[in-house]
Amino acid sequence: MMSSSNYLLRKFAFALLTIFVVVIINFVLFRILPGDPVRAVIGRNVKISAEVQQSLREQFGLDKPVFPDQFLMTMKQWASGNLGISWSLRRPVAEILVAKLWNTILLIGLGQILSIFFGVLLGLLAGWKRKTALDAGALTFSLIAWATPTFWLGIILLAAGSTWLGLPTGGILSPQNVGKPLHTVLPDLAAHLVLPTLTLTILYLGEYMLIMRSSIVETLSEDYILTAKAKGMNQWQILWRHALKNAMLPIVTIVALNLGFTVSGAIYIETVFSYDGLGKLFQTALTKQDYPLLQGAFLLLAVSVIVANMVADILYTLLDPRVKAT
Repeated sequence: MMSSSNYLLRKFAFALLTIFVVVIINFVLFRILPGDPVRAVIGRNVKISAEVQQSLREQFGLDKPVFPDQFLMTMKQWASGNLGISWSLRRPVAEILVAKLWNTILLIGLGQILSIFFGVLLGLLAGWKRKTALDAGALTFSLIAWATPTFWLGIILLAAGSTWLGLPTGGILSPQNVGKPLHTVLPDLAAHLVLPTLTLTILYLGEYMLIMRSSIVETLSEDYILTAKAKGMNQWQILWRHALKNAMLPIVTIVALNLGFTVSGAIYIETVFSYDGLGKLFQTALTKQDYPLLQGAFLLLAVSVIVANMVADILYTLLDPRVKAT
């Protein structure tokens, strides 16, 4: 049996190794994209002289060989905590990412909390009432929700919400409320969050429900559940005291992974609703071939996934000590 400290140290070392590999892939990935980044930054139809283009290439460091010059320069920057300057926005990448990060965290946080709560609850009830009308209805809804394309659902909710409920069609605040103190604009902020949050909730609720249902059905067939029934426990005692904790193990994994990958999924939602977050920023940076901004956003996404995996491993040891066994 491996001790908790050794287990966590091994996971931490593996996470560092993964981040190192991601850093290398991050550097190479965007440099194999077709097209000229200088032309993409200044605009495809903007006419500039060859001298100006060369000056910009020197300013961006693109006049040097990719390996080893650009690579070593980028690694040196990142090692010092400097993600560089965005070519298109002319601001530090770290500053841009932090400014957009909180908007995305707000959207993803609300969506994930609601989808986890209702998905787990619905999956628990469906598994408990297996082969009933409740189970069939929950399965049908969850399969449809899970299979629905993100952008399509966003467009449908955008049209329905704005037409029937008069909800805002885009943005995070109305123009007249930009720059005002947070406590004075909360109703406007909440109204802008309803549709994108609802989209995110529906998309992930189906996944959580299906996994929870499958897990609870398997757990309820275990011998210790039969023993609990023999002791005279009622259904709710068996569910909450015995079944739920073990059935949550697969949910912990998928939730941790989704918390990392949801940023990439939010690109579609933020684009449909013109939401000012990381997803929309990533799309803009990709269009402009803004290497420093792309690298910073991709690195943030990758580190989020790796950290989420580490959190899942730690939670696993709390829920099931057998995970530490080798």
